[in-house]
Parts: sequence; C-alpha cells; structure tokens
Amino acid sequence: MKPKRLTREQRRNQTRDSLLFAARDIFSTKGFTAASVEDIAAAAGYTRGAFYSNFEGKSDLLLELLQRDHEEVQAESQRNFDLLTAREGGMVVSSDCARLLGNRPASFLLWIEAKMYAARDSRFRAQLCTLLRKKRAHTATCISSIIARNGTQFSLSADTLALALLALGEGLQSWRVADPYEVPGEQLDALVCGFLAFIGSGAADRHTSSVFCEASVPPRNR
Repeated sequence: MKPKRLTREQRRNQTRDSLLFAARDIFSTKGFTAASVEDIAAAAGYTRGAFYSNFEGKSDLLLELLQRDHEEVQAESQRNFDLLTAREGGMVVSSDCARLLGNRPASFLLWIEAKMYAARDSRFRAQLCTLLRKKRAHTATCISSIIARNGTQFSLSADTLALALLALGEGLQSWRVADPYEVPGEQLDALVCGFLAFIGSGAADRHTSSVFCEASVPPRNR
C-alpha cells in the first residue's frame, strides 16, 4: 500500500518542525547570534527560501521555540504539582520539587540565549516578557495552592515568591551549566525543595508548623 500523501498543511508543519528541531540544536552549540539562517536550513535539509517561507527571521523562530518549550514545561510542571499535592500528608521528595520548575538543561540554555538577545532588541524583549510573565503567573498559582493547602500565612505575595523561586532555580542552573561537578543535580533539587518547605511552613520562625517537604543540602563534591 502506498503511503498516504501529505496535505499541503501537513507538509508545511513538517518543514516547520524540522527547522525548529535543527535550530534548537544549532542555538545550543553555536549560540543564537553566531547561528545563521543558512546553518539552520542546511541542518534541516531545506533551502534558505524554505526558511523564510515559514519564519520572518531567526528571532521569530526563537520565539516559537520558547513558546513550545513554555507550554511543555507548564503541562509537565502542572502534572507533577498535581501528583505532589495528591500525596497523603503532602510529603514530597526533593527530586519532585525541582520538576516544578521544569528543570531542563538544554531548554535553560535556550532561554539564556533569548534573554541576552532581548537585552539588545526592544521588540524581541516585549515578546519575550509576555512568555516570562506567563511562567511567573503559573508558578504563583502553584505556590498559592501550596499555601492554601497548608493553611499558612505569608507576608509576601505568591507572585513575589514565584519570582524568588524562579530566580533561585535559574541561578542554580547557571552555576550548574558552568560547573556541573561543583553544583550536582542533587544539590539543585534539595535547595529548591528547601525553598518550597519554607513556603509550606508559612514563616521561618514557626518551628512547630508542618512543612511541605524536608530536605538537606548535600555537601559539594570535590
């Protein structure tokens, strides 16, 4: 039996997916600025014309990569959060906590490239900020649920705590990318879990309150 012939829209989607996949790999190895449209098209097996038939330019392609990554991470983190809060007693392990942030080393590099480019391009910055605010809002929703579940009070808003948690996660990942042996994954997981424990307890001076999870930061490997 002959394979079913693809429609024009299916072929176009296939081309876009191939270009996006190739661009993700090239941006990770060469960097966004150093990568050229020709590099991306050649890696995907298409011409320069095919690239511009699907994207206005590199920044347009990068935004779609980020949008897709954001949607995947949000869906994954929501599933993990639902699993965490469904557990009896609300106890979780440290590796589960880090997953709330969608810890993906390859994706992290992509977002760093985007932020560096946004610092120099105001139009791109405005579009990137839309995605960053969506990420922060989703994290704030998760944190609000943790606070409500534990019946705790916190002087800081869920939005502010979300910013702190995201900054903590990104800062740790920055260190890990530069020096993976000095900042192992277990240390990153434990620190994120410790932050969530702090949120779950309501306040640092409430020693008798129940916490969302317990974690200790392991010593650094030498």
